[in-house]
Amino acid sequence: MRIRDIAEADIPVLLALNNAEAEAVNALSREGFEGLLRTAFAARVAETGAGFLIAFDHATPPQGPNHAWFTARESAFAYVDRVVVAPWARRQGVARALYEDLAALARAERIPLLAVEVNLDPPNPAGLAFHQRLGFLPAGEGKDPRTGKTVRYLRRVI
Repeated sequence: MRIRDIAEADIPVLLALNNAEAEAVNALSREGFEGLLRTAFAARVAETGAGFLIAFDHATPPQGPNHAWFTARESAFAYVDRVVVAPWARRQGVARALYEDLAALARAERIPLLAVEVNLDPPNPAGLAFHQRLGFLPAGEGKDPRTGKTVRYLRRVI
């Protein structure tokens, strides 16, 4: 599976995909989505449009309380803000490929850690199991004051 940077032409389809999964990743306007892309350490798409990933790093000004949680605790990391896989492409390794692509980009920049949060309330057992399979370990818990969601912070040394 070929993974590349998100291009301007990808935005309408990826924004629709993002907003179809708003419960998991929060809905965005086009301007909000484009803002994430401008700020991102990595904004990557599976070439077939099967999924995408947006990540920030330790040098990015905090992009919300979850990114800020890692910024306060880790000196160098790549933080997965969102990963979304199209329903038709699930269970085909798309998310795993996007994470491994991010890990390669991070290693190339001498970033030793991947970071992410997964919802505990509302519960996301599939997300927790997926990240555990990828080698992520718990690093803490918190509550997002914007959404009221309780999250578990996870980290993986790469």
